[in-house]
Amino acid sequence: MEREDEFVLRIKAHDGMLVDALLIADEEHWNKQSDDRSPQQLVNTAHLPGIVGPAWAMADWHFGYGFPIGGVVATDLDWGDAGGVISPGGVGFDINCGVRLVTLDIDASQIPDLKSLGLSLAKDIPAGASGRGGVEISESDLDAIGMEGTRAAVDIGWGEDSDLGRIESGGVLVPEEGNVSERAKKRGLRALGTLGSGNHFLELQVVEQIVDAEAGRAFGLHTGQLVAMIHTGSRGFGHQVCSDHVQQLERGYRARGNEWHHEEWNLTLPDRQLAAAPFHSKQGQAYFDAMCTAANYAFANRSVLTQRLRKVLKQELGRDGSATLLYDVAHNIAKVENHVVHGKSCQCCVHRKGATRALGGDNAELSSAFSGIGQPVMVPGDMGTASWILAGPRKGENRAFSSSCHGAGRALSRTAARKLVDSETLLGELAQMGITVHAKTPNILAEEAPAAYKDVDEVIRLTSGAGLARPVARLRPLVVIKG
Repeated sequence: MEREDEFVLRIKAHDGMLVDALLIADEEHWNKQSDDRSPQQLVNTAHLPGIVGPAWAMADWHFGYGFPIGGVVATDLDWGDAGGVISPGGVGFDINCGVRLVTLDIDASQIPDLKSLGLSLAKDIPAGASGRGGVEISESDLDAIGMEGTRAAVDIGWGEDSDLGRIESGGVLVPEEGNVSERAKKRGLRALGTLGSGNHFLELQVVEQIVDAEAGRAFGLHTGQLVAMIHTGSRGFGHQVCSDHVQQLERGYRARGNEWHHEEWNLTLPDRQLAAAPFHSKQGQAYFDAMCTAANYAFANRSVLTQRLRKVLKQELGRDGSATLLYDVAHNIAKVENHVVHGKSCQCCVHRKGATRALGGDNAELSSAFSGIGQPVMVPGDMGTASWILAGPRKGENRAFSSSCHGAGRALSRTAARKLVDSETLLGELAQMGITVHAKTPNILAEEAPAAYKDVDEVIRLTSGAGLARPVARLRPLVVIKG
């Protein structure tokens, strides 16, 4: 390992690595986090067949399944006979877990009864692991959502046409067949419009600070403003899709010394959890198709939750506060994108696992509202400190395949957090800070305590220092709805 600059560490390719690996961390951050197992996972990803590098770990890096959370890896679709690999571990079990931010034309100080508003949200926004409280949809509705994403949700009354231009990829990836297991469909039928558990949430937040005035104006933000952040994904639907394909792929790999080998594809990996298929193989295409289907479900899920939010706002305030979608981004996804690598154009499969896309302001996919500004990037922190809105480059793309961090990143495992934090004590401390928390499961509070996460302000500073995205606004939580 060697230091490339103040903010980036480089791990030179060695012992089977096909490319170098880059990790965002200054000396202080590295010294605090270096005992985490994720740097070795980052090294492992650099072995993936067809990888075009380097492999990246964003500033919120921490240990995950196969890939580190915060990992960004691109493979060349023209590599070999069937293309570089696609790995479900590089997406994660919660396919298209992501974040959307809704801006309101109301200041936090203008809310007559914030406690009442929080109680109404806790009542009407279903949260928890069970999936209870999802909106009623038919099997044909589910099939349409899997193929058309947010557009299908809008068509059945659970979204607004005006939202579609402010969602990554227009709120839809395009599967060819939409084939998923019956078990995935069964889980998807009951969970649409639910938050789930773990680190998923809906928060009412106040814009505490604007640090980029130009971008703040373009994003429709001002200090004191009330906004709502929604963080969730594809629920049991996506988890089942990932489980189905991980199990199938891992069965094809056999131990060979300290490595794992797939005889049919002649692929060798250092970790079975990296199990992957050539992108253009039958198995690779089957996973990609199912992943796109689950990603569409996640886009629709966040759309339904937004409509439920709008309904509560209207009931409590007499109007919905002109609830306007700023942007919706995925942070567990694999996408086919064109990038320039070592001076040559490459059609890549870009895995972002716990990493957020950060397009430049001249990208044709973005709304004209963000021209010359950059894509909004939402970075949730923890429920006791802050979240951030960043912006991608004003033009062009950053060097990490147009990627940025996706959150604060865990500093403690869930088990360690439960041992360290008393939920009742934490609840009182948050209340003293003016933060009201509604949680369905007591253990969630300890698992999601501020002490369990890295300092989000530090993660933002490192991300900015590395030139990946620039800070726009800091948001402080007021009301937190969790599973």
